[in-house]
Amino acid sequence: MTQEELNTVLKEHKLWLDDSSKGTRADLSNADLREADLYEANLSGADLCNAVLSYANLRVANLREANLSGAYLYEADLRNADLREADLSGANLREANLSGADLREANLSGAYLYEANLSGADLYEADLRNADLREADLSGANLSETNFNGAEIFNDWILTKKPDEQQ
Repeated sequence: MTQEELNTVLKEHKLWLDDSSKGTRADLSNADLREADLYEANLSGADLCNAVLSYANLRVANLREANLSGAYLYEADLRNADLREADLSGANLREANLSGADLREANLSGAYLYEANLSGADLYEADLRNADLREADLSGANLSETNFNGAEIFNDWILTKKPDEQQ
């Protein structure tokens, strides 16, 4: 997808967000957006299912309630992104930078977060069932009410710290 095509999709999505009778909800499912610059983009509610976003700049992006299931986000920069209630189930977030990201109530079940940076992220009530968090940095992250059932965690920090000790 060219930057011009992406800009058109973003413009139509903004219209849709302002008034659902105008514009069109962004459908970027299966799109090749590697290395895309989506800094501060508003993709709230967008469909990014199975999109390739490796090395993409999604810093401070609004991805609230977006569908990112199965998305490929290898080394994507999601620092301070709003991912509240987003669907990231099965997403590949290997080495992604999610520091300071808002992942409250996000669905990260089955996500691949190997070596991901989740430092300072808000994972309140996030679903990390069966996620791979090996070598992930969770320092300073809010893990209150987070579901880790079946998750692969081989990081001494997370095994020894309780959410209430992080304050």
